[in-house]
Amino acid sequence: MELLLLGLLTALVWKLYQWKRSPHDAPLRAVTLCLLCAALSYPVAMPGGASGVDTVAGHGTAKLIQNVLLLLTVYFLMCFYLYSAADEEAGRRRARKEAVLVGIVAVAITVAAVSVPHEVFAGSFSTADMTIPQIAFFYGGAGLYLMYALGMAFRWTRQYARMSRRPHSTGLWMTAVGLGAMAVACAIRAVIVAVRSADVDVPHPLMVAVAFLLVASILLFAAGVTYSGARARISSLRLWLRHRRDHRRLSPLWELLAEAYPDNVLRPASPAPLDRWRARGVHRRYHRRIMECRDGLVDISPYLLDEGDDSTVLNLDSAELAARLRRASARIEKGVPAPRRAVPLAMALGSDRESDVKQLIAVSDELRAAA
Repeated sequence: MELLLLGLLTALVWKLYQWKRSPHDAPLRAVTLCLLCAALSYPVAMPGGASGVDTVAGHGTAKLIQNVLLLLTVYFLMCFYLYSAADEEAGRRRARKEAVLVGIVAVAITVAAVSVPHEVFAGSFSTADMTIPQIAFFYGGAGLYLMYALGMAFRWTRQYARMSRRPHSTGLWMTAVGLGAMAVACAIRAVIVAVRSADVDVPHPLMVAVAFLLVASILLFAAGVTYSGARARISSLRLWLRHRRDHRRLSPLWELLAEAYPDNVLRPASPAPLDRWRARGVHRRYHRRIMECRDGLVDISPYLLDEGDDSTVLNLDSAELAARLRRASARIEKGVPAPRRAVPLAMALGSDRESDVKQLIAVSDELRAAA
């Protein structure tokens, strides 16, 4: 139970963050409310929360609140797909009709719950007396609506998964399987209600298996909902770590060039605290260091040619370029004027940006090794 609640809370926090960034996104609002209702239903389902609610509001209230929240959970899940439909207006009309249906079901199971004595309504699904028509209707009616809504959501999710590409399709398929398993679990529970209402015992292992299927499917659904976002965040974290590592690896080259040409070191756009804070970001410092190294190499290039070398393009490997940079830095410290104009540097590893960065890092590593 704790693992299930943790998974739901993780998914809810992520969707609340996205909703804050896009408050007018109707599909995002619907899936966030879906997860919120699901998360709120668990505290009242736990023994401590249920007893507290029943003490304040009357016996059986916690169970009724839990089932109403579950009905709202699957309703908002349906709204997510309806709001995402190509015909937005038709989707909104369908959502309003579904709201009437879920309202009728909620009122009906509420009437069924309050029409029986509190002691009859006590217990759980596995111990409730299904031979009482109101109890059977309470569990059966709620279960059939959950089966209907989850089945519709499963069908729509499967359609979206077939049309999508990885990695989005992976998360959608996880969500679809979770929804399908939940719908199957609700269907089995509805059959169990019908069997027990006829005063026929159901094996306890079957009840436990259905409960396990329901918990596992909810976890899979929560994982599918957050999969794409979590994957994107992991990719962002990997890029952040790589930029941080490369920024440090460029330090020897940058320090040599910055000492020779301090005017190439870029400063924040303004002394304002916000601009100074932004300038300290890893990605900004990484790209700024690359630009400063490039500018420094252009400025120092006249010193890199040997005496009598009349090349117009300097094409050197990393070790040789590092050695010439050290000699050039020493000449600049002595105040030797530039002997010629700037010389273009040919990147031995290629001409694209990634190859350029690899070349700069390779030269910086050679400088570090020599030091």
